[in-house]
Amino acid sequence: MNYWVVIGISFCYLALLFGLASWAERRSLAGRSLVSNPYIYALSMAVYCTAWTYYGSVGRAASGGLEYLAIYIGPTLMAPLWWVVLRKIIRICKVQRITTLADFISSRYGKNITLGSIVTVIFVMGIIPYISIQLKAITSSLSMLTGRVGEAEAFPDTSFFIAIGLALFTIVYGTRHVEATERHEGMVTAIAFESVLKLVVFIAAGLFVTFGVFNGFGDIMQQAAQLPDFERLVTFNEDGGFAEWFWMVLLSMLAILLLPRQFQVAVVENVNEQHLNKAMWLFPLYLFAINIFVLPIAFAGDLLFANGTVDADMFVLAIPLSEGQSILSVLVYLGGFSAATSMVIVSVIALSVMMSNNLFMPVLVSVPAIKKRYQNKLTGILINSRRFCILVVLLLAYMYYKGVAEYYSLVEVGLVSFAAAAQFAPAVIGGIFWKEGTKNGALTGIIVGSILWFYTLVVPSMVGVSMLPTTILTHGPFGVEWLKPFALFGLQDMDYISHAMFWTMFLNTGLYIGVSLLSRQTSQERNQAEVFVDIFKYSTVFESSIVWKGTAYIPDIKSLLVSFLGRKRTETAMKAYQRKYPAPTDETGKADPKLVTYAEKLLSGVIGSSSARIMVSSVVTEEKISIEEVLNILKESQQLISINNELRRKSMELRRATEQLRGANERLKQLDELKDEFLSTVTHELRTPLTSIRALSEILYDNPDMEREDQEHFLHTIVKESERLTRLITQVLDLERFESGKQQLNLVPLQMKEIIDESVEALIQLVQEKNIALVVDVQHNLPAFKGDKDRLMQVLVNLISNAIKFCNPNQGRVIVSSYYIDGDIKVNVADNGKGIEPEAQKQIFDKFYQARNQNLRKPEGSGLGLAISKQIIESHQGRLWVESEPGSGARFSFVLPVKVTAPVAKA
Repeated sequence: MNYWVVIGISFCYLALLFGLASWAERRSLAGRSLVSNPYIYALSMAVYCTAWTYYGSVGRAASGGLEYLAIYIGPTLMAPLWWVVLRKIIRICKVQRITTLADFISSRYGKNITLGSIVTVIFVMGIIPYISIQLKAITSSLSMLTGRVGEAEAFPDTSFFIAIGLALFTIVYGTRHVEATERHEGMVTAIAFESVLKLVVFIAAGLFVTFGVFNGFGDIMQQAAQLPDFERLVTFNEDGGFAEWFWMVLLSMLAILLLPRQFQVAVVENVNEQHLNKAMWLFPLYLFAINIFVLPIAFAGDLLFANGTVDADMFVLAIPLSEGQSILSVLVYLGGFSAATSMVIVSVIALSVMMSNNLFMPVLVSVPAIKKRYQNKLTGILINSRRFCILVVLLLAYMYYKGVAEYYSLVEVGLVSFAAAAQFAPAVIGGIFWKEGTKNGALTGIIVGSILWFYTLVVPSMVGVSMLPTTILTHGPFGVEWLKPFALFGLQDMDYISHAMFWTMFLNTGLYIGVSLLSRQTSQERNQAEVFVDIFKYSTVFESSIVWKGTAYIPDIKSLLVSFLGRKRTETAMKAYQRKYPAPTDETGKADPKLVTYAEKLLSGVIGSSSARIMVSSVVTEEKISIEEVLNILKESQQLISINNELRRKSMELRRATEQLRGANERLKQLDELKDEFLSTVTHELRTPLTSIRALSEILYDNPDMEREDQEHFLHTIVKESERLTRLITQVLDLERFESGKQQLNLVPLQMKEIIDESVEALIQLVQEKNIALVVDVQHNLPAFKGDKDRLMQVLVNLISNAIKFCNPNQGRVIVSSYYIDGDIKVNVADNGKGIEPEAQKQIFDKFYQARNQNLRKPEGSGLGLAISKQIIESHQGRLWVESEPGSGARFSFVLPVKVTAPVAKA
């Protein structure tokens, strides 16, 4: 493919990233942030999958078989621990506004400048090889795609221009804000997009190789079985294999936590701790998906390029090219390009902030002459220093690539960087779980571990490119055999990574613990140790938990903040502080310790914790404070936390009580309304028969000579209305007695068939008037039970009469059935009437239900029948309920236990 076409495609892809990042930032300014999404967060963490994964895993699988999986098993095992480890680190960094791992380690151990600087230098030395292999991957894939493999390029070559292009992109979208804690929403969105692209393209290439070039997984494995070393590639090597797997898994577990790019996306760019819940399963799923086709591609490359003419790292691109798939080849190239660029961008941003905060700014702010000269230009200097660092890091990576990395595989160089990051594990993990860790312990462990890392891993690579004599590897320096880099102190029979990890981690961890136990913490170290280890207790009262003693003035603090934040942001920050800690202003203008700590925290987000400490110290007079005073103040802070927790608990209880009172008040209002509606309904029901009785009585009184037939008709009506009044009053009294517990049941042995037959007999006239079918189905030989016959007949008459009432004339059908089941006698009264709406089924047993619906229609009766029936059945220790669907009738059922005891009347 034409070289300049591919170059044009590459720059178009970078332009796409520019556009995507700009769009994401515009959305953020409009209040529609994309990164406030757990899926974007999880995808950004896939920056772990660099060109090493995209190209190097295939190369590793082609030469080492299943060994490549160890690099992905480690992060998968670490993911469930993120809620314990990573969440704690995120909380610490948010509270103390920490932006890099160097700042994190420096802050934990007393905000020590020396420690922060050493950590920064080691990180830069350790990560530059990793960045260099990304440049190598881009350059190698470009050369293969354009047919320039093996052609020498004069300086400035393609990789140089790639490094410059990536530097420009990173400068534009990585150094727009002076505060390193500001989220890079455009960058994170671009990284998430690249994560999707490289996954989709890699899977597409795998599908093509597996099902396009070969006939599926089985075909590839069958043909690969003919390879000379197939057995070794697909089996676990028992001879030293366990140690190699163990150290590789441990190494990758530490890398996913401690690589600067992972810290940047997982901690600095995190907007919500809860996003970890999604990332804990989505990130391992991503790793699984991107590794599905690694082994098939590796075996396919070994089969297709058996003569060794193609570098195994490039199999994923070489196979589509050899099959004439130009479009797929370009997409594969872009996938690898995205895998490499995402790593470079994030890593370089993290390293530039680290270098600026821990190398440049301490010098700038600690030298009075320099600080005075550039007092009003600190913000510009800070941003430009980061831009300069980005350029320097990428140029150093380019030089390392041309000098060393060009001669090694991607995985070999990548593992060197992983091992470098692992040297900070004891100081970081020990620092968040062990309060006794000291600055001297961390410093000693890191220095010794890093020296051994350099000697056992970097020095051999320099020997390999003839920068050092080969006798160092064969006979040791100065002929001292036990100092050979690959057999240090006589330890042999281990691969070079396992050997290096054993010695570095053994001595690093041992010295960290040993020196910490033998050395004494300063007051600042002790304070930070307490806050880091117990961050979830102190995070809500951070300013109060930091121990500071001395004299400071508010104008000086404000002036210091203005130098870095600007006047507008300083005023906003001071107002936020006053809202959080409202207090009368000191007439002398003195700042309290909380304000000093607050200002230092703001500066930490801009220039790092060590430099912030220097700047604050330059405008305040600090007094020495003893360990005892630190512990006393922290004890008071813990008491404050306990008081706050107690107040929070009381507040929650008060809120719950308020909700309960509000609910009770609403219920009382409803009951009051129901009472009024009930009285209105009952009054209506009483007035109707009373009006009829009075009117008919007056007619009879005024017409003594009325015909006998008319008199009898009027008297019959008066009797019926009187009976109606009696029933209504009896129902109200019955309900009151049941609800108060004063109603006594006359329990005698009964047969349910007799009760049903008598109830049906009482309603037979009503059945005949409506011309409906009434079916009685009672199980033969139902057991006897104890009950109140009159009350149970009252229930059955009420249920059957309701069923008759709601059936259509000439079409209705009512079925009364009863049977014995599980120690209970069950009775059903079913009809084929209009049915009951679902929302009404729970309300029909309410004594006020009819009254509540009187605005819809004139109520038929008082609505007390079902309420009284429910009380009667429950007094028999039974249960009454309804099942219905609108338009399909209703079925009322109740059960009565065969053994019933009489209820005790309430006093």
